[in-house]
Amino acid sequence: MTDRQESQDRQEAKLYGVGLGPGDPDLLTLRAAQVIAKADVIAYHSARHGRSIARSIAAPHLTGDQIEEKLVYPITVETTDHPGGYRGALEEFYEEAAARLAVHLDAGRTVAVLAEGDPLFYGSYQHMHKRLAHRYPTEVIPGVTSINAAAARLGEPLVEAEEVLTVIPGTLPEEELTARLAATDSAVVMKLGRTFPTVRRALERAGRLDEARYVERATMPGERTGKLAEIDPDGVPYFSVAVLPSRINHPKPEPEQGEVVVVGTGPAGPLWLTAEARGVLAAATDLVGYTTYLDRVPVRPGQVRHGSDNKVESERAEFALDLARRGRRVAVVSSGDPGVFAMATAVLEVACQEPYREVPVRIVPGMTAAHAAASRAGAPLGHDYAVVSLSDRLKPWSVVAERLRAAAAADLVLALYNPGSKSRTTQVGLARDVLLEHRAPDTPVVMARDVGGPTERVRTVKLGELDPAEVDMRTILLIGSSQTQAVRRGNGTEVVWTPRRYPEPLSDS
Repeated sequence: MTDRQESQDRQEAKLYGVGLGPGDPDLLTLRAAQVIAKADVIAYHSARHGRSIARSIAAPHLTGDQIEEKLVYPITVETTDHPGGYRGALEEFYEEAAARLAVHLDAGRTVAVLAEGDPLFYGSYQHMHKRLAHRYPTEVIPGVTSINAAAARLGEPLVEAEEVLTVIPGTLPEEELTARLAATDSAVVMKLGRTFPTVRRALERAGRLDEARYVERATMPGERTGKLAEIDPDGVPYFSVAVLPSRINHPKPEPEQGEVVVVGTGPAGPLWLTAEARGVLAAATDLVGYTTYLDRVPVRPGQVRHGSDNKVESERAEFALDLARRGRRVAVVSSGDPGVFAMATAVLEVACQEPYREVPVRIVPGMTAAHAAASRAGAPLGHDYAVVSLSDRLKPWSVVAERLRAAAAADLVLALYNPGSKSRTTQVGLARDVLLEHRAPDTPVVMARDVGGPTERVRTVKLGELDPAEVDMRTILLIGSSQTQAVRRGNGTEVVWTPRRYPEPLSDS
């Protein structure tokens, strides 16, 4: 009886997923080396050329009398005539590979499946794990990932403090890559190779290309690092990653020219923020805005915040444009959508005057309060609607009343912003009376307060029973048309919706 057979008799059959690290055999963990040396069966994946990087990493710990199972992929990136397509061909391969390993496990052998990096991080081992781990004793031995290796070879921190690291496969569509790269603090893009041109374009569109670093074959022969913008796309291998390192204590590239970006943050917290808005807020050197809205934006080291009162829009706009003239990248923070009764108009008004005509200004949209409130109630804005501010601070009440009458006479659903405040207490009652000239008293009215916030309250009342005392500046009112329905569904919840089809007018004949 051989030593291998005696060892097999003494130990229980077990499946091991063995992480090998990024490529350098010296980065193998002690546990991984022990398991490789003691396993009865060594399994590893390879392409059809038969060479296996995983085996070459583990080679110093192989004993020479172990059974080797080479799991050769039937395809890699090429097309296939398999009836299930590319995914079907791989699924069939994984089933067959798992069945081969199960034969050894049923015979009482220990099986070590080699995996570059970490077994459960974009690794081939996981497909064996899903098919076998519920049937046999299993141990997964973690390994150093290519992410950690890339950061180490660059010598730059990946994330610090409250920063968020996003790991992205380069195979995603360009639009999705751009959105995720714009929204995150730090990132690693895996699986470059043929995806490199797409990833580069996405980084450029997200405004992150100058920050991006490139790492090829980290810790392996042929390793290469550098600025991603300077890499020739021809010949970029699969074993390469793009890295956006920590922004903390990492100087941002100075913009060639300052700019002002007016950013809509939505009606409440981070859940309502778009990916583009996240990216702009993270990239800004200065944040300018009403203090209450600035408090919703995470604090980032090195970023200067300029808070002010809610009644100094023009002064705030001029201040932001002055900063941009001095080369700063300024984000003006606005609640909801900046173009709806918010800061976009104030900034553009000043930006169209001297000496600010040459300062670049962009508007980044956000979720509006009206749309957020409508989503909570159902679909009250499902047909034509008008948006009116009840504030008479910047226009006379007579104009407000005239517009309310016109919209009501046209049978439009109405979204009423700025309905009341401590200094404005009569507008809601006056608006209700104007609308009752054209609307039935039982017309549904959605009262939505602090949508998305900790004190959110959304309920439906009848227009004739609308109580001004229950409405404040944080409330938005959605007034239904003659067609709007308020229906209590089987689960007890009430939904408000306006049909998309409007009835034909009655014929005179």
